[in-house]
Amino acid sequence: MSIEVAAPRLDHLDWLESESIAILREVAAECASAALLFSGGKDSVVLLRLAQKAFRPARFPFPLLHIDTGHNFPEVIAFRDARAAELGERLLVRSVEDSIARGSVVLPSPEASRNAAQSVTLLEAIEELGLDACIGGARRDEEKARAKERIFSFRDAFGQWDPKAQRPELWNLYNARVHKGEHVRVFPISNWTELDVWQYIAREGLALPSLYYAHRREVVRRRGLLVPVTPLTPPGAGETAEIRSVRFRTVGDISCTCPVESEAADAEAVIAETLVTDITERGATRMDDQTSEASMERRKREGYF
Repeated sequence: MSIEVAAPRLDHLDWLESESIAILREVAAECASAALLFSGGKDSVVLLRLAQKAFRPARFPFPLLHIDTGHNFPEVIAFRDARAAELGERLLVRSVEDSIARGSVVLPSPEASRNAAQSVTLLEAIEELGLDACIGGARRDEEKARAKERIFSFRDAFGQWDPKAQRPELWNLYNARVHKGEHVRVFPISNWTELDVWQYIAREGLALPSLYYAHRREVVRRRGLLVPVTPLTPPGAGETAEIRSVRFRTVGDISCTCPVESEAADAEAVIAETLVTDITERGATRMDDQTSEASMERRKREGYF
C-alpha cells in the first residue's frame, strides 16, 4: 500500500518569491552583461535575498551597482557597503558628483535635489560598463507611471522609455533581446506591494538601515509632509523645527525624502501600520513626487529608474 504525502501548501509570498527567482535566472540566461541596482533600501535588500536564493552557493552572475547622488543618508550608505561586503559580492558605485564634474549634469543651484540627475549618471554607467540589463526594485504599486512598466522594460539606444513601445509578456514569456546600445530594465518584484515587501522582510529576518524603524528626529512641517532637518534641508522662513517619532518608508536623496510619524520599532509593527494606510509610499514621503503622473512619466522617458 502506497502512502501519499501532501505537498506543502504555498502562501502568496512563496508564489511571489518563486516568480522573482525565475525572473532573475532569466536575466542570467538571456542577458550578456547585467547589473543589480543596490542602494541599501528595503526593496533592493529584498532583491539581494532573492538573488541569494536564485544563485547560491555560486556568486551572483552580475555585479551590484549603485548610483550615488552624494546626498544619501549616511546610515544607508554604511549599510550598503556592509551588506555587499558580507555577501562577498562586487559593488560598483557611480556618482552624480562625477557627472557634475564632467559637465554632463548641471544643477540649477548647488543645493538643488540631485534625484532626477541620477538618470544621467545611470545612462553613463550603462554605456561605460556595456550593460544590456539593469535589475531594479521598482514595484507597480508605487505610483501610476511605474504601473505602465513591463517586467522586462525596453530602453532604446538613448536610454529612453516609451510606454507605447513595450513588448507583450503573455504567459510570463520575456523578451530580453536588444541591439547594441539598447538595454532592458528588469523588475523582479514588480508584482509585489509594499505590504508584501515588509511581510517578506519579517519572514526572512532581513536587516535594514535603522531609518526604516521609529526613531526621534528633528523635522519641520511643509506642504503636508514632515521634512527632516539636515544641512541640506534646513528650516525655511517661518518654519519651526520639532522633535517627532518618525520612520522612513523609502530612503532616497535627502533633499526630497521625508519620514512619516510612527511608533513602529520592528517589522511586525510596520506591517500593522501598512495594513491601514491609504496613502501610497511615494505620495507620503517624496517631495519631488508631489507633482503629477505626467511629470514622473516624463522623467522615466528620459532614463529615470
